[in-house]
Amino acid sequence: MKNKIVKVNKEIRDIILKRLLVTLGVLLLIRVGTFLPVPGINHSDLAFYIQSHSVTKSLVSTFSGDDTFVIGLFTLNIFPYINASILVQLILGFSPKLSKLQKEGDLEGRRSINRLTRLITLMFALIQSVSLALYLKQILFNWNYSLAIEIGLWLTTGAMIVLWLSELITDYGLGNGASLLIYTNIISSLPNLSKTILSENSQNFTLGSEIGIVLLIFTSLYGIVFLQEGVRIIPLISSKQLNQSSLQDSVTSNNYIPLRFNQAGVMPIILTTTILVVPNYVNNLGLLPKIDLPINFESLNFVYWIGYFVLILVFSSFYSTIVLNPKDISDQLQKMAVTIPGIRPGIQTTFYLKQVMKRITLLGTTMLATLATIPNFVESTLSITSLNGLSTTSLLILAGVVLDLVREVKNIYYSNVYNNMYQ
Repeated sequence: MKNKIVKVNKEIRDIILKRLLVTLGVLLLIRVGTFLPVPGINHSDLAFYIQSHSVTKSLVSTFSGDDTFVIGLFTLNIFPYINASILVQLILGFSPKLSKLQKEGDLEGRRSINRLTRLITLMFALIQSVSLALYLKQILFNWNYSLAIEIGLWLTTGAMIVLWLSELITDYGLGNGASLLIYTNIISSLPNLSKTILSENSQNFTLGSEIGIVLLIFTSLYGIVFLQEGVRIIPLISSKQLNQSSLQDSVTSNNYIPLRFNQAGVMPIILTTTILVVPNYVNNLGLLPKIDLPINFESLNFVYWIGYFVLILVFSSFYSTIVLNPKDISDQLQKMAVTIPGIRPGIQTTFYLKQVMKRITLLGTTMLATLATIPNFVESTLSITSLNGLSTTSLLILAGVVLDLVREVKNIYYSNVYNNMYQ
């Protein structure tokens, strides 16, 4: 028996190591491809333009995390797919036909949704690559339409290759490929973020501000882990269990509905940021006429925080209703002859689930909105800039990816132990 356990553990280690090597190899390939220059672009002209224009330099620093920028084969990275996934989720929320196709859960339904996501990814990749190629007209001296088409094709092809590689990670590696790519991008930007915070606030750093930043990070991480892992357990009883002699035995069974506190994930923050950031970008690009108004916009930070907080609450509540529909859950329970203890099937179950979900959503959305606005509050209170780089979105992704990896390793371990020891 001992030799068998040792053999099983060795097989599990080999499986995890193989998957880990696949993941690291693909991530390294994508990282290298990001810095492979697209043919036809004079990056000397690009670097000179970036250093000479503050708005472009600010945008480049936002996306690349540094003042240098290379338009490489994988420059678009996984972002077209992320945009496509968000759009598909919104379409599923408003299209009963597609939503039904997804809920049926068969292989053909998943394939149809995946095909739709890939087509929309291709559309976003084309739009983003063509937009970038046209923007380069004011930078490159050798720009022409033939070069613009070539740049667009290179970037679009690179984006679709990245999508294929991310699916390889999902199928043969550890974790979700798209999430790991975003995780890698965030991790790679942390050194530059730390450098920026230290250089811009060297005179403002005190013992109190350092303690405040440490508390901010730990509070945010604790709250995010609580949001990611926190669930409200609703016990279930099947018709077979109701025929048992002891009702207590049936109630203490392992049948339950886990309702997560954060059903919406990072979607509310993404939508809120998009709405609030677009006017600022348009103004920075000089597309709006400048009007001198006797208003101190710095004093409006509090109004901005309130708007940010309220919009996250609204979007989170809205998205939670799309993700989980109490009536659909009630209908599924009734079809499976499963009930909630003390609650009648049908309308009463739907009403009960609505009430529970309202309370959970209120708690989850309030925590999410609070965590999202904490960096702004600390930044203003301690007079420290660039703390918005420590965004809740980034921390949510970082914590979520790590928790998913731990969960997947546990699943691999237990499934292999079961297959080898009990079959």
